[in-house]
Amino acid sequence: MSDLVLAAEQAHLAAARAALAAMRARSADWSTAIGGDHVSTQHLRQQLYRRRESLADDPAVPLFFGRIDYALALGAEVDETCYIGRRHIEESIGGDPLVMDWRAPLALPFYRARAGEPMGVRLRRRFGFQHGEITAYEDERLSETGGSGPSTLLEAEIERPRSGPMRDIVATIQPDQDVLVRADLDDSLAIQGAPGTGKTAVGLHRAAYLLYAFRNRLARSGVLVLGPNDSFLGYIGDVLPALGEIDATQETIESLVCSPGLAVTGTDEPAVAVLKGDARMAEVLRRAVWSHVRPPEQGVEVAVGHRLVRIPAATIADVLDDLAGRGTRYEAGRAMLSQRLAHHVLLRLEAAGDTTDDRVQARIARSAPVRAAGRQLWPQLTALAVVHALLSDAALLERAAEGILTDREQALLIGHRPPRSLRSRRWSIADAVLVDEASDLLNRQPSLGHVIIDEAQDLSAMMLRAAGRRASTGSVTLLGDLAQATTPWGISDWATALAQVGHPEAAVTELVEGFRVPGAVIDYAARLLPHIAPELTPPHWIRRSRGELTIEPADPLAEVAARVAKLAEREGTLGVIVPSTWVEDVDRALEVIEHGVLGVMQRDPESVARVEIVDAQLAKGLEFDHVLLLEPARLVAAEPERVIGLRRLYVCLTRAVTSLTVLHGEPLPVELDR
Repeated sequence: MSDLVLAAEQAHLAAARAALAAMRARSADWSTAIGGDHVSTQHLRQQLYRRRESLADDPAVPLFFGRIDYALALGAEVDETCYIGRRHIEESIGGDPLVMDWRAPLALPFYRARAGEPMGVRLRRRFGFQHGEITAYEDERLSETGGSGPSTLLEAEIERPRSGPMRDIVATIQPDQDVLVRADLDDSLAIQGAPGTGKTAVGLHRAAYLLYAFRNRLARSGVLVLGPNDSFLGYIGDVLPALGEIDATQETIESLVCSPGLAVTGTDEPAVAVLKGDARMAEVLRRAVWSHVRPPEQGVEVAVGHRLVRIPAATIADVLDDLAGRGTRYEAGRAMLSQRLAHHVLLRLEAAGDTTDDRVQARIARSAPVRAAGRQLWPQLTALAVVHALLSDAALLERAAEGILTDREQALLIGHRPPRSLRSRRWSIADAVLVDEASDLLNRQPSLGHVIIDEAQDLSAMMLRAAGRRASTGSVTLLGDLAQATTPWGISDWATALAQVGHPEAAVTELVEGFRVPGAVIDYAARLLPHIAPELTPPHWIRRSRGELTIEPADPLAEVAARVAKLAEREGTLGVIVPSTWVEDVDRALEVIEHGVLGVMQRDPESVARVEIVDAQLAKGLEFDHVLLLEPARLVAAEPERVIGLRRLYVCLTRAVTSLTVLHGEPLPVELDR
């Protein structure tokens, strides 16, 4: 390694930092910007403020992580050097870039070029950093056919210990991941990813790429990232801002479907939740909503000046049938009814020789007889009232579910003592999803440009429909692992999930190369795959370090404090994954050790806990450098079905990046034996 080369690269980093500071200074006057009106001014100032914040420099984060040298002799348009980083940095307005945004087309070969297929690139250079400063570099000469073997700096970056929430992988994206990240906005994807294959990171980087490459389209329609719970969203929350993107919305399924006036305060028995999440409930709800449109019992008489015009019941019935058969939403049809009735009055007036115009039709549509007929024939509904009535009124449910749900299933939905009123009902998350479906039947849900659904395997068909409605004219990326499906209502295959989300044409890709989970750990956890997802390809690890796996019989509660104290001496984060009923016991056992409890406010809100107690129910999607897992058999037994318990165990076993220690007082599940 040449000291002169290193010094030159350090000088380029200093120049890039100075240029970024200048870019931020040029955007500092956002507060004085003026638009055409008050609303435009506020929008303009918000955009400029966001632009300024995206240019903030964190000295601990390198402004670039790699470099590619294009060569005319290898087919490039010019001999050119491009530094690749998280954002574009230029010397002056319109000047040459000092750093190229990783999403730019010119940056593509950094991820995909290889010996024999250099894509016009002579040299690829990766940088090693400490505290934001360049300390090393590593060159790969792509014009040479033999290649240079594994990248030491790349492996070091992949294995670098965590110090808090999830970070971006922009410096380590692999070629097969990059293909998925840069897929076109119009392409929907389903990514089946084994633990440690980076599926969540791929999804987040796809969001960042789409916001860059299709900014004009997505500025109007938006991007949504849907995660399994608030803890997970907190874990991934820093990734997109670190990539300069703050416009994507992040939600859970609960926050997505809970409109004002609806809060989840109850829970369902598993069998009830499974039934409420069944795709058949969509048709039951559709029937329940449209059953409120009543056939006319008599005609309608409207006084217009000196004339009394009568609309026969048969004509009104034809109008109702036509509106209901158009595929319009319920409320849109209700709004159109008065105009259609008024139109028939006008036809009769014109047939009698009267002169009419739009003002006459509008006046007739507002007349008392027409409005009264509308209220009687096509009453106004609310989604909450529709769902409450359906789940409380056995006769209404029987009519709506005829030929769809069995008598036993209908009885299961109603329950023994259904709530008498809306105010007394304790809404479950499955209920809230039904309300969201009913809301869309009443008024069409606006569509976003792209929706990314993580841990999609845990969503019911009705939940997937709720997510898919947000992308009815856009596209989706489904992320998940069928082997980690731990809800009784989860999907069993990606074709079903894509059909329910409304994009059956989407391609399914399987990621099986593990970058984060050590080989010793993934091999051990994979013993469960024949029992939980035999159709999946077993994952394999590509890191040279196999990591550490320790499995010991012990009294977990008696030993946990000593083991945590020892493991906490090591660099990186430590997750203590425990059965749900043990969280408080372990919290007390660790009272002399500084730690946090996932999902519970930290003792010091400003601190980030290196040691965290993790309820096994919340472990999915998270990573820790070291994991201490207590009593696997109890984790399995806590679930309603053994296969779900084994999937829960598979999740918990695969959260470690460096080492996994398992303490068990009870015999390990027999499925872990070879």
